[in-house]
Amino acid sequence: MTSLQTWPLSLLLVIAVHCSNSLEDNKIPSLCTGSPGIPGSPGLHGSPGQPGRDGRDGRDAQPGEKGERGDGGEPGHPGVRGITGDRGDPGEKGERGSPGECAVAPKSAFSAKLSESRTSPLAVGDAVSFDKIILNEQGDYNPETGRFTCRVPGVYYFAVHATVYRSSLQFDLIKNGHTVASYFQIFGNWSKPASLSGGTLVHLIPGDQVWVQLALGEYTGFYSSSKTDSTFTGFLVYSDWKNSAVFA
Repeated sequence: MTSLQTWPLSLLLVIAVHCSNSLEDNKIPSLCTGSPGIPGSPGLHGSPGQPGRDGRDGRDAQPGEKGERGDGGEPGHPGVRGITGDRGDPGEKGERGSPGECAVAPKSAFSAKLSESRTSPLAVGDAVSFDKIILNEQGDYNPETGRFTCRVPGVYYFAVHATVYRSSLQFDLIKNGHTVASYFQIFGNWSKPASLSGGTLVHLIPGDQVWVQLALGEYTGFYSSSKTDSTFTGFLVYSDWKNSAVFA
């Protein structure tokens, strides 16, 4: 090759060396720029950074206006019953009440005797009329008929005391036509009167009747005078009334 043939090539080499000295690293002069390369693959995610510092506290705002009252909620379910508490202290004594009504016990009692005009004659089978009243506050005994009529139900005691004179005496205590008890005293023509007494308990209901009745025609020796008497007595022992304050 001749010197004329190598000159252009030498000139290009000098220009390339000059250009390479004036370029920064990794930069290609515009005269040597090629086509853009293909984009690279995405890089890996970096490590998490350090937490940032807390910001400053904000300033207090002015209180807002009070809102409207909300609707009441539905009642809740009843709770479990609690444990019984301790007994409280006794209260103060109350004022004294007004006096109440007194309880009144049922009453029934009587006593009567024969007057002198009734001692004879006395008929068998009839009630002996003890016509002279000693006590009959409730009016349960009728001196005209000689019969006691029950008004208060309960147990009664009846007693008969007879002065026996001029004749022997036998009489019965009758309840509603039936004999409850019988009594007898003989008289032996003595100069002085004898006596005969008897009594018994009887249970009665309202309307029942009790009386004394001669038993035999020849034994009618009831006697009464200013010195001696024949009496018929009865009284309530206790009542059957359940609503009675005394006898309930």
